[in-house]
Amino acid sequence: MIIGIDLGTTNSLVAYYTEDGPKIIPNRLGKNLTPSVVSVDEDGQVFIGETAKERMLLYPESSASVFKRSMGSEKVFQLGNRKFLPEELSALILKALKEDAECYLQEEITEAVISVPAYFNDERRKATKRAGELAGLKVERIISEPTAAAIAYGLYQNQENGRFLVFDLGGGTFDVSILELFDSIIEVRAVAGDNFLGGEDFTKVIEQIFFDKHPELDRDSLTDKECRHITKQAEKCKIAFGEKRVSEMNCTIQEETYTLSLSIDEYEVKCEELLDKIRQPIKRSLSDANIRLKDIDRVVLVGGATKLSFIRKFVGKLFHNLPDTSINPDEAVALGAAVQGAMKERKDGIREVILTDVCPFTLGTEVVMEKENGRYEDGHFCPIIERNTTIPASRTERLFTVNDNQTQIRCKVLQGESRFATNNVLLGEIRIRVPKAEAGKEAVDVTYTYDVNSILEVEIKVVSTGEVTKQIIKTNATDMSEEEIQERMEALSYLKIHPRDKEENKLLLLRGERLYEESVGKQRMQIEYALREFEKALDTREDSVIEGARRDFKEFLEAFTE
Repeated sequence: MIIGIDLGTTNSLVAYYTEDGPKIIPNRLGKNLTPSVVSVDEDGQVFIGETAKERMLLYPESSASVFKRSMGSEKVFQLGNRKFLPEELSALILKALKEDAECYLQEEITEAVISVPAYFNDERRKATKRAGELAGLKVERIISEPTAAAIAYGLYQNQENGRFLVFDLGGGTFDVSILELFDSIIEVRAVAGDNFLGGEDFTKVIEQIFFDKHPELDRDSLTDKECRHITKQAEKCKIAFGEKRVSEMNCTIQEETYTLSLSIDEYEVKCEELLDKIRQPIKRSLSDANIRLKDIDRVVLVGGATKLSFIRKFVGKLFHNLPDTSINPDEAVALGAAVQGAMKERKDGIREVILTDVCPFTLGTEVVMEKENGRYEDGHFCPIIERNTTIPASRTERLFTVNDNQTQIRCKVLQGESRFATNNVLLGEIRIRVPKAEAGKEAVDVTYTYDVNSILEVEIKVVSTGEVTKQIIKTNATDMSEEEIQERMEALSYLKIHPRDKEENKLLLLRGERLYEESVGKQRMQIEYALREFEKALDTREDSVIEGARRDFKEFLEAFTE
């Protein structure tokens, strides 16, 4: 079976396809959402998901979150005395989801379709694929999140053709994609987005409002633990707007309680700068697709941040069209990825659909430009495959020598939108020899071929001799060999993942410790007593005793936090 995985910035999900359609697979704690958080304790034990999220409030220095924003980079996360790359942290999340799926389905899982933001470049997509391989999965396809959402909504099953816009505002990234349906083809017309805009940023707005109201609190003088506590309370305040027009925030810092009462209208005004940032990718995608707002037949909302009422109102006003929220925005991408997996398996009852994608960034090379005085200026960017070109695609550009008796031409392979080469991302470099001749007499045809698996082939042909050089561009993000993957997996195998059957106990203990630190006086004494009683039950090592104590302790904590 091929499972579908939404590897999110804030939360991740896994789904599978059944006769009744795609279904979310609950994690080891019985929940659909697994927080994308990793934490390592002093003994080297690794915690994933909600347990790690809870532990991060107590031990932020040995925990990591929002690492999806750094995918494809060389950024190193220091967790205790261990170091991780973003893809290695993602691999731990994927491995936990894989294990949850195996436990739930009672079968071994080796294949998956994994989603990524539409605006992820090659390096980020390849890093995501590597993360899947490190987790022991064969990644059948990397699918763009908006395309997965479109599949989940069954847009391809509609009888009428049309244009759809997928508005995907997740925890850490924002994507907008315009898709066109024609018969059984879903064609991505344009994508745009911001890899550093999401629900986390809307939480930070509440944090700033909180600090503005309490100037006596100096953010720089607070500990990491205290800052995490404020962030958590700000997140809860934001989520509460789903049911209330006025939300409250309470924080206990150094035994002093600070409060904030915030109305949705005031919050919306403070978020105006973020809403402006959302408008820019929408304008760009419409321009690239060469269509107008009124040409959009349906707007689909995806991502947890779209649950905010003023986000939905903002989208409705912008498109003069009530957005579709019939599927839980947290789950749409994972469900669509599961359907895509079923399509690859050619499951019965799945209508075959052709998915096309686009190149999210322009691919080109560096050239020289002739100035008015007849001299040449180097460092200019020559686009070969423009952004939002439907892929697979192949484009050719003829380049000429600029010096007499020139013996070689250097082709720098670049990715980006700047007209200056140095401002774009260097993917690789190829040099090819050419016969000596007068300037402009020798030429090469440079052909870029880019496919749906984010593989770029560069072919350079010397026009006069017919000599051809081909190369698959390899960067630091190129897929590892099988031997390298195996070696890295063995290197990570020493990490002691906390036993599945004990995780629920550890989660409750961490939650109790956090509540103890946040409380004072009589409440703190009550929590300490409850913690001691639960720890006594755990020391007995008797399942029946532990089960009853766990149930009582859980009920106590839930009543305490109401």
